[in-house]
Amino acid sequence: MLKTPYSRFKWVAFFEGSSFLVLLFISMPLKYMADMPMPNKVFGMLHGLLTVLYLFALIEFKLNYKVSWKEFFIFIAASLLPFGTFYAEKRWLRPIGAAHGEA
Repeated sequence: MLKTPYSRFKWVAFFEGSSFLVLLFISMPLKYMADMPMPNKVFGMLHGLLTVLYLFALIEFKLNYKVSWKEFFIFIAASLLPFGTFYAEKRWLRPIGAAHGEA
């Protein structure tokens, strides 16, 4: 499952994007509307760790699959937007994987 840079990046991107959505739509409202800061601390730390892993996985992916600098920065920008990693996976990552026989 995680044997290639493509699959590692794909799964890390999924979890990074999911943690961002949980942070934005569950733990932040709990913090500010229900005065429960603990979920925000936990998911904030988890999201930070996954963001670092995302960057390392992206660098490994770029080096092994000859991803252009434009696509590299698109993937970085996608990690900053809600639902961005999911859109980038469908729009840019799948075609790259298919071109290398990894879809």
